[in-house]
Amino acid sequence: MATVVLTVVGGAIAGPIGAAVGAMAGRAIDDQLFAGPPREGPRLRELQVQLSSYGAAIPKLFGSMRVAGTVIWATDLREAATTSGKGSSRVRQYSYSASFAVALSARPIRGIGRIWAEGKLLRGAAGDWKTRTGFRWYPGDEAQAPDPLIESIVGIGRAPAHRGIAYAVFEDLALADFGNRIPSLTFEVIADDGAVPVGRIAEVLGDGAIRAENAGPALIGYAASGARVRDAVAALVDPLGGWYAPDGEGTLLRIGAGAARTIVDDGPVGEAPEWRRAPMVPSDVAIAYHDIARDYQAGVQQVLRPGGARRMLRVELPAVLDAAGAAAIAGELAARAVLAGEVRTVVLDWRSIDIAAGDRVTIAGEAGLWRVRRTRIEAMRVTIELVRIATTTLPAPAAVGQARLAADVVAGRTQLMLVELPAEAGDSVPSVAAVAAGTREGWRRAMLLTGDDAGGWTEIGESAAPAVVGTVMLPPGAASALIEDRRNIIEVTLLHDAMTLAGIDGIGLDRGGNAAQVGDEIVQFAHAERIGPARWRLSELWRGRRGTAAAMTGHEAGEAFVLLDPATLRRIEEPVPAVGQTLTAMAVGIAADDVATATIRPAGQGLVPPAPVHLTVEIRGGMLEVRWIRCVRGTVAWRDGTGVPIGEEREAYRVTLGDGRIVEVAEPLLRIAPPIAPLTVAVRQIGTNGASASAIQTYRPETK
Repeated sequence: MATVVLTVVGGAIAGPIGAAVGAMAGRAIDDQLFAGPPREGPRLRELQVQLSSYGAAIPKLFGSMRVAGTVIWATDLREAATTSGKGSSRVRQYSYSASFAVALSARPIRGIGRIWAEGKLLRGAAGDWKTRTGFRWYPGDEAQAPDPLIESIVGIGRAPAHRGIAYAVFEDLALADFGNRIPSLTFEVIADDGAVPVGRIAEVLGDGAIRAENAGPALIGYAASGARVRDAVAALVDPLGGWYAPDGEGTLLRIGAGAARTIVDDGPVGEAPEWRRAPMVPSDVAIAYHDIARDYQAGVQQVLRPGGARRMLRVELPAVLDAAGAAAIAGELAARAVLAGEVRTVVLDWRSIDIAAGDRVTIAGEAGLWRVRRTRIEAMRVTIELVRIATTTLPAPAAVGQARLAADVVAGRTQLMLVELPAEAGDSVPSVAAVAAGTREGWRRAMLLTGDDAGGWTEIGESAAPAVVGTVMLPPGAASALIEDRRNIIEVTLLHDAMTLAGIDGIGLDRGGNAAQVGDEIVQFAHAERIGPARWRLSELWRGRRGTAAAMTGHEAGEAFVLLDPATLRRIEEPVPAVGQTLTAMAVGIAADDVATATIRPAGQGLVPPAPVHLTVEIRGGMLEVRWIRCVRGTVAWRDGTGVPIGEEREAYRVTLGDGRIVEVAEPLLRIAPPIAPLTVAVRQIGTNGASASAIQTYRPETK
C-alpha cells in the first residue's frame, strides 16, 4: 500500500515527525484509491445471465446466492430416434440431450439447492428433478479430482480438476422441455452456513490486506466480482456507509459508530484551505437487491422524502436480503444522504498530527460523531475535514408486494400400466398401449423400455402425457350394453388430487369421449362429480363399449381405472405384441431409482368382430327367418346413414342351430323350415383373424 512506502521513506528522512507526515500523505493516497473513479463492480443483472465466453469472471460467493455461472465445458447434442404409429402414419421422432459443466464460484461452496432453467424450476427444494438428467457438483476445494465424464471424453490425464472452482456437471440433460437446446440456468448455491457478516466478507476478499473493525450487518448472500479486489469490496461497503483507515501495513474497514477521539474546536488557527466539495442536493433513495422471498430476483426498497425530492439516489447492492433488511439499509442510506452535506473543517495545532483520514472524532462540548475525510499539514498546523456519521436511520417500512415464484411441485413415483386397446379395422396383432403417471402432480414423463432382465431392455422412447389413472372403489353392477346405464354409478380414487375428470354431452359421448377402462370393460361416462380429495363419482354410463363384454358380469372393488385419452396413450410397436404372449415394459422416471414395471398378456379380443346384435328369429312367409345386425371392430364413422364398411376381408357368418346343423352365409339373413320344437340359434361373424362371440336367441313354436 502507498501508506507503507511513504511511512518508511518519511521515517528515514526526518525521524518520527517525518514518519507521521509521510503516513498522512500516504493515507490521503489510500483514501483517493478507495474513493477514486467509478468502479466496475458486480451488478444485479449480471448474475442472471449465463455466460460461456473465455475469460469471463467467476464470482466468489458468500452465504446463499442465486447465480447463472459460466459454461466451462460442453459436448455436442446427443440425438436419439424412436418410431411410433402404424403403416403410413408411422412417425420418426427425435430427442436430444446434452452434457456440460458450469463454473459457479471462485471459492469453495457447501452445496447446491434449487436450479432454474429458463426461469422454471429444474430441481426443486426437496432435491427432486423436473427433467431427466445426471448431475453432480464439486465444492471447489484443493483435493477435488477431474470429473469422470469429462475425462472419458477429453482423455485420461487431460481433464482439468478445476481446483479452487466450484462447478456442476450435467450428464445427458433431456432438452425436450427447452426447445432442444441447452437452457439458460441459474443455481441456488450455498457457500456458507447462514448469513455472513460484511466484515468477514471484506476480510476474505482482502486476503489479509483488509481487517474489519467490527462484524457489521449480516447478509444472506453476496456474489463478489470485478476486475480488482477494491471493486468487489467497495460495491458491498459503500452502500452500507463503510470507509477505510490505515492499519499498520494493511487497511482497516469501519462501518457506523465506534471508538472516537475527542478534539477541541477553538476556531480556526489561521485560514483554512479551500477544499472543493460537490454540492449536496437532498434526494430520495432506492436500493435494489436480491430478494430472498422472491427466489433471489431483484427487489427494490425506497425511502421518499416528504414533498418530493429533486433527484433519486439509486444504489445496486449485489447482496441477498429480505425486505426488512433492505429497507433498513435504505433508511440508513437516506439518513447519511441527509447528513452528507454537513461538512466541517477544523484547524488544530501540530500536536494533532497523528489524526488520520478514516478516524472517528467527537468535538468537545458538542453532540454527534464525525469521520475524518481528509487531512492536511501546513505551517505546523493540521487541518482536518469532517463528515457527520449517521447514528440514526430514517423510517423505511418494507414494501413486500406479491411474489410470483416458479412452481415447485414434486413428481412423486412413476406408475405404469399396460392396456389392450380395441383393434382398428385391418389390424392383425393386438394393440397395446403404455399409460404412465405419477403419484404427485409434478410428474411429467418417463422413459419407456420393453424386454426383461434375462434378454435385456430396449428403449422405445418417452411416455405420452400424464395419464389419469386410479382405483375403482365402488364398482358398477351388471348392465346392458344396448342402452344408457342410469342405475349404476362408479366411484374411483385417482392417484392424486390434481388429476381431474369432467362431464360431456351426448354428442361428445357419441364421438367416443370420456372412455375409460374399468377392469376389462370399456365404459363411457357423461357425468363426473368430485366427492372428496382425488375421489370421483361417475354416472350416466355407456357400457360395454368397443366390443368389450364385461358389462353383463359386473365388477369388483380394487380394479384399475384408466381414462383412455389418446394424448396419454403410448402405443407399443416393438416388440410386436402377440396373442397369449407376455409383454413386459419398464418406465424410468426422472430420478434414477424411480422405476416401474408392468406386464400384459394380450387376449386379442379386438382382432375379431364383436358379436352380432339385434338377433331375431320369427316366422315370415311360412319360413323361419333369422336376422341380425353385424358390428364392426374398431371405431368407424357412420358416414352415409345406412351402413358402415365391413372392416374384414369378406362378409361371412356361421349359424349354429340347436339340432346340430351349422350353416355359413354371406349376409345377415338365414331362412329355414320352421321347426316343430324349440330351437336355439347362435350366430357368429367370421372375421379375418377369427370368429366373434355368439349372439344367441331361442325360437319357441306357438302352442295351440
